Amino acid sequence: MRRRSLLAGLPAAVLPFAARANDPVDVALVLAVDVSRSIDEDEARLQREGYRAAVSDPRVVEAIGRGMIGAIGLAYVEWAGFEYQRLVLPWTRIADAHDADAWSQALAEAPRASLSWTSISGAIDFSRRVLEEAPFEATRRVIDVSGDGVNNSGRPSSMARDEAVAQGITINGLPIVNDRPSFGRMPPIPLDQYYAENVIGGPGAFMIVAEDFESFGTAVRRKLIREIA
Repeated sequence: MRRRSLLAGLPAAVLPFAARANDPVDVALVLAVDVSRSIDEDEARLQREGYRAAVSDPRVVEAIGRGMIGAIGLAYVEWAGFEYQRLVLPWTRIADAHDADAWSQALAEAPRASLSWTSISGAIDFSRRVLEEAPFEATRRVIDVSGDGVNNSGRPSSMARDEAVAQGITINGLPIVNDRPSFGRMPPIPLDQYYAENVIGGPGAFMIVAEDFESFGTAVRRKLIREIA
């Protein structure tokens, strides 16, 4: 039996935003964003605003236009423990400032949930399924994982990473480094080291560290430009 489409549970008002199927894109990119309870409301707001500002930034739009095709496919996922992943914004083809601004506005209006625990492996596995349903012909497929903690729910993140890489997917990372413990515990190793060893992988994989939530938006913009290029 075919797996139920991840788009099936989305509100009808959101689905038209998924738009132009079968068009080619330079990259199909899943933004997989941590919404576990280690991230408070202010941090969640800064995180979303960072993505909204980055995608609609003229420098990012310019980078999109310089691609061989001049368009990207973008999906936005939020995740927490192994039991919670959600496709917040479905696949959208972004080719110009109008597309980018519409995507940014849709993210501003989307509801947000927060749950406990941190399953990077669950985020990667879910994002792989999102990529399988991408309606675009993509030159590259990328999962962009951002979060402020190590995997503490579900199977090891390195296992999920290796399976995705074996399918030709690149996983990049945006670890958010701060001095606040997650659930009262500091990570066993520095978060950037953890991401380097257990999260990123595939052709051209890289990570950009956000030193805190205040600098998150700048890190997202730099990362998007590099991923698109």
